Amino acid sequence: MNPAFFQQIESALHAERIDAYRRDGADSAVALARYALNMALSEALYPSLQFAEIALRNAIHTALAARQGTEQWYDSIPHLLPWQKAKVQEAKKSLGDNGKPVTPGRMVAELNFGFWTGFFNKAHGQTGIGHHLAKTIFPHSPIPERNLHKLGFRWRDIRDLRNRVFHHERIIHWKDLDTRHQAVLEVIAWISPELHDLARTLDRFQSIRQQGLQPWIDKLRLHWPQENKPLATPDSEGEA
Repeated sequence: MNPAFFQQIESALHAERIDAYRRDGADSAVALARYALNMALSEALYPSLQFAEIALRNAIHTALAARQGTEQWYDSIPHLLPWQKAKVQEAKKSLGDNGKPVTPGRMVAELNFGFWTGFFNKAHGQTGIGHHLAKTIFPHSPIPERNLHKLGFRWRDIRDLRNRVFHHERIIHWKDLDTRHQAVLEVIAWISPELHDLARTLDRFQSIRQQGLQPWIDKLRLHWPQENKPLATPDSEGEA
C-alpha cells in the first residue's frame, strides 16, 4: 500500500501496536488488514461478552439477596474474601466520590467483573457460597459443569478474553478463539436460555471469522493501492 499513507496510520495508532501484526515479516498492507480483522472480531464478541458479564452479576446478586434476605447482602454476608470486602468498600467510595447514592443497583454495576467471577474457587468452596451459587444461578447447566474448579477456569478464560477485547488487544492469533466464543454463549444459556437466544441472534462472530483476512486485504487494495506492486495475500492471520 502507499507507504506515506501507512506511515501516517502507524503514527496515529503507534508503531508498537501495528508491529504485533507483522512479526512474521508481513508487509504493511497485511499487518493493517490483520489489525482491522482483529478489531472486527473484537466488536463481534462484544455483545456476548457483555451479556455474560451482566447476566452473571445480576444472577449472583439475586441469589445472594435471597440468601441473606436483603438486597444489601454485601454489607451482611459472612465469609466474603478480604479482597472482595475491599472491592465493596472501593465501590462505595467511588459512588460517593461521584455524588451517587449507594444503592444495590449501583453497587452491582460498580463492582468489577473480577469480584463476581471470584466466587468460583476453592476458598468459596470452603465458605459454602461458591457451591450455593453454582447450584442456584446455573439452573440449565449439566450438573458436572457446576463443579467449582471447572467454573473457575471457565470464568477465568472468559474474563481474560473480555479484558483483551475491551482493551483493544490482539486476539486473532489465539488457536482456541472459536472455542472461547462458544464457551461464552454456552454459559449464557446456563443462566438464561432466552438471553442465549438473543445473543445468538445478535452474534456476527462466526460470519466474520469465516470470511477471514481476504476482505480486508481487498478493501486496502481498492482504496490505497501501491502502483506496480500488488498486495501480498498471506496464508494465515499471524503467528502466535
